[in-house]
Amino acid sequence: MSFYTSLNGLKNAQTDLGVISHNIANSETNGFKKSRTDFADIVAGSAFSNPRLTQGIGATVESITQNYAQGAIEQTGSALDLAVNGDGFFTTKSGLTGDTFYTRNGSFSLDGAGFVQDGSDNRLQVFPTDAVGNVTGTTLTDATIPAVNGAGAQFAGVTVGENGNVTASYADGSNTVVGRVALAAFIAPQGLKQEGSSNWTSTGISGSANYGQPGAGSYGGLLSGALERSNVDIAEELVGLITAQRNFQANAKAIDTATQISQTIINLRT
Repeated sequence: MSFYTSLNGLKNAQTDLGVISHNIANSETNGFKKSRTDFADIVAGSAFSNPRLTQGIGATVESITQNYAQGAIEQTGSALDLAVNGDGFFTTKSGLTGDTFYTRNGSFSLDGAGFVQDGSDNRLQVFPTDAVGNVTGTTLTDATIPAVNGAGAQFAGVTVGENGNVTASYADGSNTVVGRVALAAFIAPQGLKQEGSSNWTSTGISGSANYGQPGAGSYGGLLSGALERSNVDIAEELVGLITAQRNFQANAKAIDTATQISQTIINLRT
């Protein structure tokens, strides 16, 4: 039994090493949220077992849980670099598949068609507004900047306010609000499914997204010209890396010891 108990320990240590390595590899990824590995002991017994003599048979991976703590905010100066100072997520929709994603990485830019997107054709979602910034509906739409305004003036620049209003400026000096950034919140964000590129999708565990405006409740305020960095603490991860390595070595040593004992028993002469 000791062989299989230690083998489980080796597999668990390998999983822990993989999670820690993933965290370290993404220490410079904007909007990345670190994960931790949670373990549980395995105990087997029956109604007739003496509870004072019950022997454990190892451990198992119970869950790999993400930590959504706020990462450091870095000033960039770019108007379409956005950071959420709170619990909200930006919502994007794929221009290719129509799939909806949620992200903390607010590194957006304009494409040739005027869409505010993340570089992978995932378009930022906003609440519709009138030209002066009053929200006119709750159905989300793509943030789109017209190349010319109603008077025929060419696009000159874009800004995002603290309230989330995306304002396009034109060569004739006029400004037009094209939408207000929508922030999503979840009752159980730990249930979100990782999709890569700092994107998540909702699941039955996370629940559906609840949308709100920047600065309202737990959604958080919006910072323009800034990005949220990864919340990975390198020093903490290196300590975890050493611990996981020692755990792996200890389980390997236990297997070696069990092998030696078995070999001794086999070689006994009567």
